[in-house]
Amino acid sequence: QVQLVESGGGLVQPGGSLRLSCDASGSTVSITRMGWYRQVPGKQRDLVASVTNGGTITYANSVKGRFTISRDKSKNTVYLQMDSLKAEDTADYYCNARLCCPITDYWGQGTQVTVSS
Repeated sequence: QVQLVESGGGLVQPGGSLRLSCDASGSTVSITRMGWYRQVPGKQRDLVASVTNGGTITYANSVKGRFTISRDKSKNTVYLQMDSLKAEDTADYYCNARLCCPITDYWGQGTQVTVSS
């Protein structure tokens, strides 16, 4: 079992920045990948960015060049630095931890990000 607690969401103007944090606890030694997903009402939850234990990073095309994911393994924390925010980045953001094996996904409670003037 892994528990994930997110923080850092809020309201920001277009062009602004926010930094999300996610602290993991529990069976963190089994985590193979951590990442961030986002979801808007009525749509599926989509991957924003992820980082594996080996350091492989993946970004959604829509956030490349604007968002940066990083991970502090010593603190079991993953961050998402979001710059040049756009209205279409408005969503609930969820932290994800993937364990192996079998592959099991754990989710945080979500944090709301609103980009509006």
